[in-house]
Amino acid sequence: MRYLVDDVDAAIAFYCGWLGFREVMHPAPPFAMLIRGDLRFLLVAPVTTDQAGGGSRPMADGTVQTPGGWNRIVLEVDDLDAEVARLRAASVPFRAGPVTGIGGRQALVQDPAGNLVELFQPSIPEAHESAAGR
Repeated sequence: MRYLVDDVDAAIAFYCGWLGFREVMHPAPPFAMLIRGDLRFLLVAPVTTDQAGGGSRPMADGTVQTPGGWNRIVLEVDDLDAEVARLRAASVPFRAGPVTGIGGRQALVQDPAGNLVELFQPSIPEAHESAAGR
């Protein structure tokens, strides 16, 4: 799960201090990964330029992401480009094509109700789903 938050440090303190999450990594100010049991929980501060972040940068149409409307589940994939091609061939709608972020590459797929599913291909060992349980 990924949540956009206004202040990543404050969110880490809240989720770790009050809800039993554990910090796995916080490699850059706008990004942190927490876990609780089997749940990998990503915290991302929205960015307003195309120069920073990955999944939190503005959309191609200029829409700036804000907390509350961009929550999504994150599914790890081995080959993001192959998954995007397969789903596009099946006319599955995408809100955002592949972008590169701090821990890997991602694309946003919309379910029939318009909810987002992030397809994520990690680029660093700590970002793999299997790393969360270490």
